[in-house]
Amino acid sequence: MKQTQEIVEYISKWLLTYSDQAAADGFIIGISGGIDSAVTSTLCALTGKKVMVVTMPIRQTKAEHDRATEHIDWLLQQFPNVVAQTVELTDVFTQLEENLGEVTKQHHLAMANTRSRLRMTTLYALGQVNRLLVAGTGNKVEDFGVGFFTKYGDGGVDVSPIADLMKTEVFALGEHLGIVHSIQSAKPTDGLWEDGRSDEDQIGATYPELEWAMQFTGSETELNERQQEVLAIYRRLNRLNKHKMEPIPVCIIPNELT
Repeated sequence: MKQTQEIVEYISKWLLTYSDQAAADGFIIGISGGIDSAVTSTLCALTGKKVMVVTMPIRQTKAEHDRATEHIDWLLQQFPNVVAQTVELTDVFTQLEENLGEVTKQHHLAMANTRSRLRMTTLYALGQVNRLLVAGTGNKVEDFGVGFFTKYGDGGVDVSPIADLMKTEVFALGEHLGIVHSIQSAKPTDGLWEDGRSDEDQIGATYPELEWAMQFTGSETELNERQQEVLAIYRRLNRLNKHKMEPIPVCIIPNELT
């Protein structure tokens, strides 16, 4: 990606300006062990304002937990303005599972999204107590392409520093910033499944493929079989997840009825 350092400086300055205008003391970010939260938390730390990084394990895989811990340790060594906290949410999630009953047995995706919503609630509670803005970790493909995020979960944020960057651009920023190797080399995952399934496992396409589909404007008659398949995956998810990516529909009452 061109002008990587300039982009880093632009985003960190944008974050600083926004937080100053909002009269906030800094930012709070959930750390998953993935590249998006690693880059976002580092960009926030570069503002010099207080940054709280939070791990919120819910039956997390060891690999995800280890990557998150490694990144937090790196941040604490690099930035004196960073503080860390762990909020164990497994017991809370288990209690909710038991109270919901059959939902947990029949609707696994609903409960996966519930994990994300519990984490959002936790971040906003801690953020309000500490006068911190919740920094989102969604990239352009997830937030505006396929809608690969949880509505009112990881989609519930105050600012979105990397939402105008493709996933490959986020990886490029991660390399430039010196993000720990274990995160740079890990397969992207949303961390909502106990089996540790990757984003590609769930979507059926890689991020570079989705980026291609998001920007495709050519003739479909010239596409090979895999390209046609990826384009179909992208268009299906884009259509199904419009409700996440567009403003909440408002029923406008006609003037003659008011």
